[in-house]
Amino acid sequence: MTKAKVIAVSRHQTHTFHKTNQAQIQLLAGLGVEGDAHMGQTVQHRSRVAADPSQPNLRQVHLIQTELFDELRAVGFDIGPGQMGENITTQGIPLLDLPQGTRLHLGETAIIEVTGLRNPCTQLDQFQPGLMAAVLDHDAQGKLIRKAGIMAIVLVDGAVSPHDPIRMELPSQPYIALERV
Repeated sequence: MTKAKVIAVSRHQTHTFHKTNQAQIQLLAGLGVEGDAHMGQTVQHRSRVAADPSQPNLRQVHLIQTELFDELRAVGFDIGPGQMGENITTQGIPLLDLPQGTRLHLGETAIIEVTGLRNPCTQLDQFQPGLMAAVLDHDAQGKLIRKAGIMAIVLVDGAVSPHDPIRMELPSQPYIALERV
């Protein structure tokens, strides 16, 4: 089994679809990724700000597993770290299977808490036609599966870099399945 680790870290100061890969990002407790357009205590995603700008920001950090990129490449898409707007690209951790409240220890000191699933949007199709459908699936019961990553809040400050280890700390049971946030 592959040890869980960070593959890439990304951020962008403005609201763009892609984020630029960095040598390191700084996570700030209660805020998110320093220098990223989505940093803040309250919602920063434009559609959510329009609905209610006082909502807490449960989407401070966006993570995607590199295994999704492998799956997408197998069906003809060319995707790399940061291109789907994520801040942290991971390997060796089943992000979509984590329960709500899971804490991820990143690098030396940073700790984030998983809040929910990223809800894919039509910007994916503007990047590569058909990509939105490719990151959606259905389970055996017909329930929609969103594969475009997870969202988290920052609990403890810290620097995060590619190759940093990721340690998972599950919440107390009963586990709550991730829903879109």
